[in-house]
Amino acid sequence: MIVVGVDGSESSKRALRWAADQAKLVGAELVVVTTWEYPPTLGWAPPYPSDFDPNEDARKALTETVKGVLGPDPGVVVRLTVTEGHPAFVLTEAAQGADLLVVGSRGHGAFAGMLLGSVSEYCAAHASCPVVVVRHDEDKP
Repeated sequence: MIVVGVDGSESSKRALRWAADQAKLVGAELVVVTTWEYPPTLGWAPPYPSDFDPNEDARKALTETVKGVLGPDPGVVVRLTVTEGHPAFVLTEAAQGADLLVVGSRGHGAFAGMLLGSVSEYCAAHASCPVVVVRHDEDKP
């Protein structure tokens, strides 16, 4: 099983393509994970519409992204997973027992990465399986 994190960014789309190609090569199932979180509030919750469903919104966005990147027939078994929580923690949990975790890198640079941390750095340091970080090249689509 190969787990890949997708947030809709170009770097995550590249990671999805890479992970799907790797899954085809090794005959693995591809588990595509996205996360969502309620926005932080300071002691009050904003009024959400009665039909507000962030989990379903995230699932729709993930489904569209996967279809857009891999097409209608990806050539591998694809399982979509939507989970509430911080991406770094959700991905490392999802990768328990996986053969590989694939994540994109937004490329904040070394200094910004030290100050801010990042999902890819956290995953590389804490995942229980090998991690591939697919870099985003600004020059290519």
